[in-house]
Amino acid sequence: MGWRLEARATLDTAGRRLDICGVGNDSATRDKFRDFLSKSGHKVTGPRLAIFEAAMARTEHFTAEDLLDFAREIDDTVSRATIYRTLPIMIKSALVREVDIGKGEKYYLPNANNNAHVAQVICLDCDRIFEVNAPFLEWYASTIASKLGLSPVTQRLQVSARCEALRKTGVCERRAGKGKRPKG
Repeated sequence: MGWRLEARATLDTAGRRLDICGVGNDSATRDKFRDFLSKSGHKVTGPRLAIFEAAMARTEHFTAEDLLDFAREIDDTVSRATIYRTLPIMIKSALVREVDIGKGEKYYLPNANNNAHVAQVICLDCDRIFEVNAPFLEWYASTIASKLGLSPVTQRLQVSARCEALRKTGVCERRAGKGKRPKG
């Protein structure tokens, strides 16, 4: 995948890297995760911290399986089960956002600045997910819900789109392999 952490690392007593400073990953965020684990009755473990570090270092959407690979580069004892148990904790702590594009597999992204007001634009040609700040979402959800006598709990805006360059030229620069439209 070509994923590499470029950061400083601190080893724990077992020699595992724990203190990775990547994108969206600072000591305050790490402390928030540790506090959330403790307050919600979960143990703070090396594998959980490795999962946190790997997730926070990401700048693009990733799947649980991607995260497993990333986390194992930090701590090879991370298990698939720990990934699937830790992701909901990270979502509940608001440190990671889950994105469901309706294809059966969920995607995740660090929640920069706790920004819950984003719209996703999903390219149907290259399967990329683009996130756009959408501060109007909270207002829109509140306005619509209140007119119906309801209170919004969550809101989501997703746009499915086609690549203009692919449509016009037959080539999409964002597509894996940067190639032409597949035949068929």
